[in-house]
Amino acid sequence: MTRKDLQALARSRLADARALLDAGRYDGAYYLLGLAVECSLKACIAKLVKRHEFPNKKMTADSYSHDISQLVRAAGLELTLNADIAADTLFGGKWLIVKNWSIESRYISSGNLKAIALDAAINDRRHGVMRWIRQHW
Repeated sequence: MTRKDLQALARSRLADARALLDAGRYDGAYYLLGLAVECSLKACIAKLVKRHEFPNKKMTADSYSHDISQLVRAAGLELTLNADIAADTLFGGKWLIVKNWSIESRYISSGNLKAIALDAAINDRRHGVMRWIRQHW
């Protein structure tokens, strides 16, 4: 899977989540919103892998994670994230919502409030997490 494939998959998951939110299907929307962030961060990791270069074993192992914070570290974005959180407290609040997403949400009823909050945290045009990730993918 290429970086462009992961970017396209992230956009697709966001569109699917939007359709589910509009239909009042909040649990599925919550899961897909987080999956979109995961795919986006994996696109950032893919950007680090150079053709004909053997990848770092730890980065490779970490990139198969579903943990948002671990994916940020694997993408080499942890210092940038911390600096941007310090510079933009609204972004920092949105990041706290996003980083608490878990792949395990596919088994849990998250409810409409969590799904709406995650959507706002990810898609806010000025302070959203997807805006931040797209700067790095």
